[in-house]
Amino acid sequence: MKLYTDYKPPNPRRLNYFLAYKGIDIDTQIISLNDNENLTEEFEKINPLRTVPTLVVDEERTLTDTIAICLFLEKMYPEKPLFGTDDFQMAEVIGWCHRVYFYGFDPVAEILRNHSPFFKGRVYPLKTKIEQNPDLVERGKLRLHDFWIEMEAHLKDKDFVASCGFSQADIDAWLIPSFAKWVGLTIPEEFEAVHRWHARVTELLPKLG
Repeated sequence: MKLYTDYKPPNPRRLNYFLAYKGIDIDTQIISLNDNENLTEEFEKINPLRTVPTLVVDEERTLTDTIAICLFLEKMYPEKPLFGTDDFQMAEVIGWCHRVYFYGFDPVAEILRNHSPFFKGRVYPLKTKIEQNPDLVERGKLRLHDFWIEMEAHLKDKDFVASCGFSQADIDAWLIPSFAKWVGLTIPEEFEAVHRWHARVTELLPKLG
């Protein structure tokens, strides 16, 4: 197996924390999104979507979605489970990962991609160029605030996001505030349950560079 990933972007970091928490070591090559290394012809042959992380399992099989890579490796390395210990818990964690991604990560990405000069003329890493839309910046801010409202209500009487305890859903949600800093946002002070949960997860996660 060979992993193509990066250090700083949120999707690679979701997997990086997964690997570090479980102590998994994989042959890895860094693909710098900041230097547009994902847009090269060489990498496009590996992953036509030009996204990271990308896990080449063997000559015939490649995984290009963070959650798919995590699930694949969870089966190979079940120690320190991050998707629960039975089918219901796994389904619940996957559901929360999807919810966190759509309602938490996506609003921040919407703000960043429609505001940062880095994404001018290429809001998404597609062959078809999509121009920035300033109206989506404000919409993204509203969506993110609504996400924190929902998380505050959910975490009022819970230590972790899913019922099985600490999971990949916590890792994914924990990364949103650091991603939000890229657009000058953070967890609003009034969401006390979210802040307590975030501190709790911080204590459990390994330190990454």
